[in-house]
Amino acid sequence: MSKGDPLADWRSNPFFVLEISTEASRAEVERAGQKLLALLAVGRTAAEHYQTPLGPATRDADKVRQALAALRDPNERVLHELWANIAPSGAGNEDENVVERWEAAASAVGWIKKWPG
Repeated sequence: MSKGDPLADWRSNPFFVLEISTEASRAEVERAGQKLLALLAVGRTAAEHYQTPLGPATRDADKVRQALAALRDPNERVLHELWANIAPSGAGNEDENVVERWEAAASAVGWIKKWPG
């Protein structure tokens, strides 16, 4: 995990890197990965960036290869599917107060007691 970005691992989820659905077949995974590798090889700048629910991220050929390798392993794929599916919708929206949302969630499960004030 990057010290500068605590969400870097989540942004690097293979499904986000390859810009595919968690329901993609093995063939679709391979096709998406090979397409991105080809675009990166010819220097297409559009292939260097991708969107995640947590904001924009950059990719290179190594990141695409790592994503392909992770999704080829059924056990790893399941974990990445879970993390990709629980990505907060709109988390990349800078207008939302993320701290308030986390505090509200923690309070809802009893981790933080809200004091009247």
